[in-house]
Amino acid sequence: MKVLIADDELVALRLLESSLRRWGYDVVVARNGNEASQILLSPDAPKLAILDWRMPGMDGTQLCQEIRQNKPEPYTYVILLSGNRDQDDIIAGLDAGADDYVTKPFDPAELRVRLRTGKRILCLQEQLINSREAMRDLATRDGLTGLWNRSAILDIIEGELARALRQGVPVAVIMADLDCFKLINDTYGHATGDAVLQKAAQVMRDSVRRYDSVGRYGGEEFLLVLPGCDPANAIGHAERVRAAIAQIDLPTPKGNVRPTVSLGVAVSSIHSASDPYELIQTADVALYRAKDGGRNRAELAAAEPGICTR
Repeated sequence: MKVLIADDELVALRLLESSLRRWGYDVVVARNGNEASQILLSPDAPKLAILDWRMPGMDGTQLCQEIRQNKPEPYTYVILLSGNRDQDDIIAGLDAGADDYVTKPFDPAELRVRLRTGKRILCLQEQLINSREAMRDLATRDGLTGLWNRSAILDIIEGELARALRQGVPVAVIMADLDCFKLINDTYGHATGDAVLQKAAQVMRDSVRRYDSVGRYGGEEFLLVLPGCDPANAIGHAERVRAAIAQIDLPTPKGNVRPTVSLGVAVSSIHSASDPYELIQTADVALYRAKDGGRNRAELAAAEPGICTR
């Protein structure tokens, strides 16, 4: 594990560095508080830090306060070193955000045990973060396709519409529905139907921009949210998705499955707030026009209040 040590006393710094390297730690050295601050606030900062209380620039307690205020995650476990054994100072150091306190000159065995405690706490915190992210995925992702689920994609539309109104740009919404999907299930079985949904989801993700969002709206329906997309670009994106889906050729024991998709496109107005549900409904109407027009096609919504078609 990587550990930052910060001390302006060269002899103490070298002694500490030598001990840590002997115990198997990867050591990063700072000679003052300002240098330590830059390292600890960087993206790849060490998660363990041993800071001298008295340093030029920024002392150990000030550095603790800065870390706690500006970098809540990932957590940095901080051990303060000080030659002062006064209880009030120890309390002040812990109150500033330090996790532990060791007096100088440090006892190697004691410091090694305290470092192991820090590692154990960091490992537990990492497990908690991983569990939290897993729970978040369960709450926002569709279990079959890995796309955003219905609730999450609706939240995304609301957020994008609010941002678009502030910035004076449109948002495109594409409603996509796999054609004759019931026939696929009835002919090839539900396992093949699930495989088609998964493949279609992957193709849609690969066909849009990295900042676009794709969600499973329900069954074989998908919802795509494209920020900053005017009608001409939106219908172009829809056509690209349609062509990519049409290239799917999924082998099964009963023959290859070649699904197609129909898409309806609606674009928000840049002049007034658009209701997300009305926008989805408008895209849905365009989708059914695509179905009625023969399927495997994309249709742009007709002009309505709050909908941009130019």
